[in-house]
Amino acid sequence: MDRREVVKRSAVAGAAGALTLGPVSFADAAPGADGGSGATQTRKVRGRLPPGAPDYVYVPVEVPPGVREIAVAYSYDRPAVPEGTVGNACDIGIFDERGTAPGGAGFRGWSGGARTEFFLRADDATPGYLPGPVRPGRWHIALGPYTIAPQGLAYEITVTLRRGAPGRTPAPVYPPERARGRGRAWYRGDSHLHSVHSDGGRTPAEIAALAREAGLDFLNTSEHNTTSSHRAWAGLWGDDLLILTGDEVTTRNGHVVAMGTDPGTFIDWRYRARDNAFGRYARAIRRAGGLVIPAHPHAPCIGCGWKFGLADADAVEVWNGPHTPDDDIALAEWDNALVAHARGERDRWLPAVGHSDAHRDPDVVGLPQTVVLADDLSRRALQDGIRAGRVWIAESAAVGLAFSVSGPRGEHAGIGGRLALPRTAPVTARLEVSGAPGCTVTLHTDQGVLHTASLPPSGAGTVSWPTTPDRAAYIRAEIRHPATTPGLPGPPAALTNPVFLGRG
Repeated sequence: MDRREVVKRSAVAGAAGALTLGPVSFADAAPGADGGSGATQTRKVRGRLPPGAPDYVYVPVEVPPGVREIAVAYSYDRPAVPEGTVGNACDIGIFDERGTAPGGAGFRGWSGGARTEFFLRADDATPGYLPGPVRPGRWHIALGPYTIAPQGLAYEITVTLRRGAPGRTPAPVYPPERARGRGRAWYRGDSHLHSVHSDGGRTPAEIAALAREAGLDFLNTSEHNTTSSHRAWAGLWGDDLLILTGDEVTTRNGHVVAMGTDPGTFIDWRYRARDNAFGRYARAIRRAGGLVIPAHPHAPCIGCGWKFGLADADAVEVWNGPHTPDDDIALAEWDNALVAHARGERDRWLPAVGHSDAHRDPDVVGLPQTVVLADDLSRRALQDGIRAGRVWIAESAAVGLAFSVSGPRGEHAGIGGRLALPRTAPVTARLEVSGAPGCTVTLHTDQGVLHTASLPPSGAGTVSWPTTPDRAAYIRAEIRHPATTPGLPGPPAALTNPVFLGRG
């Protein structure tokens, strides 16, 4: 079957461009290789997408009654391209008979480019896909031609239907929203990492074990454009580890971590910045109880750079995995936003967080980790702490930190707080650090770096600096290792959110 000709153009409101091809029917399909009884039927679909094809191409599949399982395999060509020209890359997923409309009522799974085949049925599914009944009707295989070579992208899709008793879908078991915790305390977590349910190489069990080894108190599931892992953590949480559910909404114009959404919540990703749709989906994340956190906003990979602005964000990821120059760009951009808030140009300021984005060995879970002051170890308390900016970022649990600013009469404000004193009042910033041997402390203000100090060889020390609100609208701390690349600062061991000074 050749699907070179597009037979229908689909204009999906508020979404990136899409094409829907002619339907694949199984009315006269030949039996598959595993029997002549008609219990298995297979169709192949071939086609070619030209450069400039829409972001999503839907291949309808007419599923008849009595189907127990649908299986899909696909491949596409990778012709040689001139130097500096992108080649072919194509994602895949599937929607059931409820359709492909924005909001995802029919969403049944997405593997991006991580897999070449998948299956789903009532009692089981490939990671990345949702188990459930294979009901009759028009399903849609979703192709996402991420990049297309000048020669075009030739694809082949093999669809196999297996008939039989439908089976029963097990009720999902989701993680609880609260762990025992330590009351009001600083809790360490990693809210951006990947398992086999998207493009990661680790199972949820392996990630949970690594999180405990890293000294983490919480983690957040964040697979690319799928919620299939939400039900995959049964037996892995405990009094010592809270598991939040979310995902990494992976659009063509940037990625956003939806942290702590209600289990099973689908957040659509099929739009670009030019569609002016992101605000709608950011509100959907919040309605589902989650935080909106743009991820690696200046990462150089195709589609990773954040193009939606920060007006709809609750926090921003300024440190993603092992530190790289694009993290320093994100940090500088975030600091500029702090200055704008201090000048009164922004009503609120945006807290900074850090996550590992770990996928597989040798990626380190908890490098970095977000450390949150929360009233207890629960979804709501952690989110409240992040929204308030009671957050600092560490390269590992070996790094300890306490940072505050005090006034002349015992007034005090910690990370994320404000010390409301007259502009000429004397204040003292105090930073206590441990676990950072060979590092240098810098104290940053709206004027830039105004104080620098070296830590002793033990890596533990206290740095104090006197100033006034007139001289510093805010103070934040960075603890960095020696530089490894000429002309660039050394990688951080820790970063803090600011303490603001003055009456605001």
